[in-house]
Amino acid sequence: MAAKAKGSAKVIPLKGRRCPVCRKPTAETWRPFCSKRCADIDLGRWLGESYRIASREEADEDDVPDDEH
Repeated sequence: MAAKAKGSAKVIPLKGRRCPVCRKPTAETWRPFCSKRCADIDLGRWLGESYRIASREEADEDDVPDDEH
């Protein structure tokens, strides 16, 4: 039996799930992505702050001048 190449993943479609980066069917090994490449692209986007979670930040009490307390 031939050895599987390192890094290759068997693509098993999971009920219509698609890779959020390239839209190919997801691979069980890299779920929810199709490959290590797409997983790394997504991680890079998070680390580069391309993705952000919206929030309303309220001013800290330390940021308010003393005369307004």
